[in-house]
Amino acid sequence: MKLLRDNTMGYRILLLFVIAIGGWIFNRWIFKMKRRRRRNYYRNVYLKSDAWKRKRYVVLKRDNWKCAYCGARATQVHHKKYARRNIGKEPIKWLVSICKPCHDSLHD
Repeated sequence: MKLLRDNTMGYRILLLFVIAIGGWIFNRWIFKMKRRRRRNYYRNVYLKSDAWKRKRYVVLKRDNWKCAYCGARATQVHHKKYARRNIGKEPIKWLVSICKPCHDSLHD
């Protein structure tokens, strides 16, 4: 009788462990799906919007069209930080003018 009780306890612990691992995997999957959706919206919608074009122009003009890293002519804008929620609500101070070679080296 004691052996049966010990064996049942082992199964319960194993079941709890499997449920915990399954929950962790499910949460990671949800996180990745949300991240992918945000990234797609950011790349395919926001960066093509008039709001982004205006913000980009303001940053380039503020930095006098010069790369903040090497001083060359800036053609792009780099996010030093991203808004966790509300894509597009990042303040101007989080953005910096940058040339393409420096931008590529930052993202490698």
